[in-house]
Amino acid sequence: YDFCFDKPSGTWRRWVDLTEDVPIGEDAAYSSIIVPTVDTIRYTFLIDTLVTHGKNFCFVGPTGTGKTAYIKRHISHLADETEGSTWSYLFMNFSAQTSANQTQDVVDGKLDKRRKGVFGPPIGKKMVVFVDDLNMPQVEEYGAQPPIELLRQSMDYDGWYDRKELTFRKIVDVKFCAAMGPPGGGRNNVTNRYLRHYSLVCASAF
Repeated sequence: YDFCFDKPSGTWRRWVDLTEDVPIGEDAAYSSIIVPTVDTIRYTFLIDTLVTHGKNFCFVGPTGTGKTAYIKRHISHLADETEGSTWSYLFMNFSAQTSANQTQDVVDGKLDKRRKGVFGPPIGKKMVVFVDDLNMPQVEEYGAQPPIELLRQSMDYDGWYDRKELTFRKIVDVKFCAAMGPPGGGRNNVTNRYLRHYSLVCASAF
């Protein structure tokens, strides 16, 4: 795992040789500084590959392993700093109090109407929705987590129902990525019916 295959040269190279030494900007916020290590390079490579190819992915690992920082930094860089970018993004934080209706309203608020019954990001763009602390929502009496069931519906059926008009809203060009800690201490187990939609990446402790 210390090496990756470099297509242009047809050889194996060390991960650390793939990055250039970039000095940290003097005005950089302390919380935004990420020191490149073999781990950060590998995670960033995976995030880049999965986002570019339109795959849903989920980072799982203990608190403080930088899951949120890596994903947020890379996705916002893709959308904001790449010239003529075709990406837009939405960052959401789940908590124990998050409801399915709140989740639906946040996502719907960022989508434009493409044509009757079809919604998506502005034309020509693709949207990445990043859900942090995915497994925080409270489990209801029948064992489900409503916000997660809503997201699962959108992945299973490419959309959800408009609560006012009771018509199906088809959602296009939207992909999900998520981060969560292991279950325990307020975090819950996430149903396998939902996790099957994700490529799971384990972020190990330093």
